Amino acid sequence: MKKVFYLFPLLFIAVMPKKGFPQSDSTLRKQIVQITKSVNGIVGVSVLGIEDRDTLSVNGTSRMVLHSVIKLPIAMAVLNLVDSGKLKIDALVHIKKRDLVKDTYSPLRDKYPKGEVNIPLTELLSYMVSLSDNNACDILLNIIGGTQVVENYLLRKGLKGIAIQASEADMASAWEVQYTNWAKPVALTRLLDNFYQGKMLSKPSTDFLYKLLTETSTGSKRIKGLLPDGTVVAHKTGTSPTNKAGLSPATNDVGIITLPNGKHLAIVLMVGNSTDNEAAREGAIANIAKAVWDFHLH
Repeated sequence: MKKVFYLFPLLFIAVMPKKGFPQSDSTLRKQIVQITKSVNGIVGVSVLGIEDRDTLSVNGTSRMVLHSVIKLPIAMAVLNLVDSGKLKIDALVHIKKRDLVKDTYSPLRDKYPKGEVNIPLTELLSYMVSLSDNNACDILLNIIGGTQVVENYLLRKGLKGIAIQASEADMASAWEVQYTNWAKPVALTRLLDNFYQGKMLSKPSTDFLYKLLTETSTGSKRIKGLLPDGTVVAHKTGTSPTNKAGLSPATNDVGIITLPNGKHLAIVLMVGNSTDNEAAREGAIANIAKAVWDFHLH
């Protein structure tokens, strides 16, 4: 079988041709561009003021590898089936030993190494979203019928620019497969915006998923890294492996920041195809998030 390689050319800095941030955003834009220039790779940035509708993007239409960010739309697709009555939120899910794949990140497997347990759907969602559990992700994908169900759900909601074609196990099977799960940063801000405004799910499901996102335990040095302690960030991270050549296709953090004035920012920060170390990649994300935060304090 021929191997398919997905090539991502270097892209120029792109500015979203929509309403910009208030006053003069040139200083903020220059700060962000300067940070992106320090990264050996592509940095995708998209920011949307949910209440003010102000936007800013850098490489916002680039195709960026998602990795575990796929767990956010997967969770929405699961809860959409709950809202439609096809799944019950309090249903018990039987976890078999064969569902708990080894050599992957899975707190679920660590807690139940022998499997053969029943856990509530809510708990399985918590493992997938808050803990970014790979086995929980694939179990839920199997329950709903696979990645095509997720893509169809997004398209029905009018969301384009997000492709989810591979499970966690699929991505682990071959290096090239991870590139089939991608999104444009501007598309992810639309997803976050629609989610926050209750356009994706019922209010109970929206509130439940928002809570899970605020309980995310991964990526503490990314969006939240330089923000004041106690800042509420409902977010989902995504992190690829690094190959022998030192290439990391994805270091991501996407979410909703609550500002001191009570308003909210949908923010998508993605570092793609980088040869920098993890500290540098996460540092770029943290510095951009801090620049955006500081801008909104003035």
